[in-house]
Amino acid sequence: MEYSVGQVSGFAGVTVRTLHHYDKTGLLSPSARSAAGYRLYGDADLARLQQILFYRELGFSLEEIAAILEDPQANALDQLRARHRLLKEQIDKLHRLVKVAERAMEVQRTGVELTPEERFEVFGEVTFDLSYATAAHLKWQDSGGHQQAMARAAAHTKEDWARIMAEAAAWRHRLTTAFDEGAPADGDRAMDLAEEHRRHITRWFAPCPTDMHGRIADDFATDPRAFALVVPPSEQRPGLAPYLRTAVHANAVRHADRPSQPSPPSQSCRSAQPRTES
Repeated sequence: MEYSVGQVSGFAGVTVRTLHHYDKTGLLSPSARSAAGYRLYGDADLARLQQILFYRELGFSLEEIAAILEDPQANALDQLRARHRLLKEQIDKLHRLVKVAERAMEVQRTGVELTPEERFEVFGEVTFDLSYATAAHLKWQDSGGHQQAMARAAAHTKEDWARIMAEAAAWRHRLTTAFDEGAPADGDRAMDLAEEHRRHITRWFAPCPTDMHGRIADDFATDPRAFALVVPPSEQRPGLAPYLRTAVHANAVRHADRPSQPSPPSQSCRSAQPRTES
């Protein structure tokens, strides 16, 4: 039995344009023509179309499909096994991305239910870029420090965040002032600011050894979304992110040359501990 292009389009779920393209490229040429020159597809053509659609559904390109169908030496089983592995990898990645997106949404909320007005009151111009939060979580998800930081962040109250942001703003002002006044990035003044930032992270989120701090500072210098979390775009200067990275790494070297000493406890540190109602 023979079928017109319109009939094949209807029951195969493909457009007439697609069938014309398959014919033009030689992937599926109808085995007959009507007296008026119209394409007519036979049972063998439909079987081939079914194979084409099967491979297309699995993500094979038209060129790959043509090679499988036309080359009698082609090992379709090997091709399918390779595609199976790829699809499983993609599925696993999507599952991971779902979890990352869920965590990123928690980061976006910062663990505190705030109205837009309250959010601006607390965070000002500092915004949490969801795409960066997702990428950062993918990068650091296996780090115990990252997991602890996310848990601590989710536990902070609105009052905690107000204190965090006030500390950050004061530190940011001192950083930009040092930069504007030409203080060397590897000098004591800049290194002290780097150390202050490291202790801020430790106090409010998770222990931040100098090597971890260096990786964070590397992100500041290479990803504008990361640097915008510590210095809003309106306060940034060209070269400020590399300046901070240099100061952080210089501070790490300075610490490596000194015997370690425990940081003194602070009220901010105590405020981050679990509280009980009286």
